[in-house]
Amino acid sequence: MKNTGYRSEFTQFIDAFLERNPQVVEKQKHHRATWWDRPQDLAERERREQAEVAPTGYAYYHNP
Repeated sequence: MKNTGYRSEFTQFIDAFLERNPQVVEKQKHHRATWWDRPQDLAERERREQAEVAPTGYAYYHNP
């Protein structure tokens, strides 16, 4: 695919916004680390998976 150099209005807006507010990128990185980039405890995950209750056939019909 040939690059035509087209940039949408939204892309131009975001680029201008980030140029005026460079701290936003650092905040994004910080908040990603807060919520997503965490070390995983595989033993805890396995305990949670084993503790799950299997769903019943049809959730809105209470007669098994």
